[in-house]
Amino acid sequence: MTDDGMAIVDGGQPPIKVMVVDDQDLVRDGIAMILDGQPDIEVVAQAVDGADAIRKAAAVLDLGVVLMDVRMPVMDGIEATRRLAGTPNAPRVLILTTFDLDEYVYDALRAGASGFLLKRSSRDELINAVRVIAAGDALLAPPVTRRLIDRFADNRLDPAVASRLDVLTAREREVLVLVAKGNSNAEIAAGLHLTEHTVKTHVSRMLAKTGLRDRVQAVILAYDAGLVTAGPQR
Repeated sequence: MTDDGMAIVDGGQPPIKVMVVDDQDLVRDGIAMILDGQPDIEVVAQAVDGADAIRKAAAVLDLGVVLMDVRMPVMDGIEATRRLAGTPNAPRVLILTTFDLDEYVYDALRAGASGFLLKRSSRDELINAVRVIAAGDALLAPPVTRRLIDRFADNRLDPAVASRLDVLTAREREVLVLVAKGNSNAEIAAGLHLTEHTVKTHVSRMLAKTGLRDRVQAVILAYDAGLVTAGPQR
C-alpha cells in the first residue's frame, strides 16, 4: 500500500486506473466487472456520456486508460476524446465500437485515441487491450489503421500539419512513411538494411519530435501531411 492508500500489485507497480464510458448500463457494468477482477487493474470511475467522462476524469489522479464508447448522447466519444487528449497527463483512450471500419472510429483516432476494441471481443482481449494501452503501445495494427484511412481520409494536404515534419531527419521521415504504409519494425529494418533496435530508436525519436503518443497518431499525421495518400500502398 502506498502513502496515498493505493494498492501495490506484484512487481511493485500500482494498478492501472481505468474509467469505463458507455451509455448502456449493462455494457458498462459488464466491462467494469471483468476488469475489476484483475489484480493489476482498478476501475475507478464509470460515466454515461462524454461530458460525464470529462468531469469524472478531472477528479481522478493518475487515470491511465479510458474505455470510450463513440455514439453517446450529450457528448459523443469523439469530442470527449479530443478534450481528454488536450489535458495535462492525459489518459490514453481506447475506443469501444461495434464495427472496425467505422468513420466514427477514424475520427476518434484523429482526435487522439490510441486504438479501438470491438465490443464483441473476448474477455481476455479486453483485459489485454487495457494492459497494452496502459503500457504506452497502440492497440491497432497499422494495416487496420490504413484501411480506415483509405476509406475515410479526404487526401487534402494540411500545410500546418506538414510543417510538423520539418524537425525530422531524412531517415526519420523515411521511417514514418514506412510506418504509415503498415510495415512492422522488423519489416522496416529488413527494407532499410538496419537493425530492429535502430528502427525502434528512429520511431521513438520521430514520435518525440512530432509530439505524437504512438504509431496510430504517426500514421494519421503522415496522411494529413501528404507523405502518403489513401489507396493501395506498396
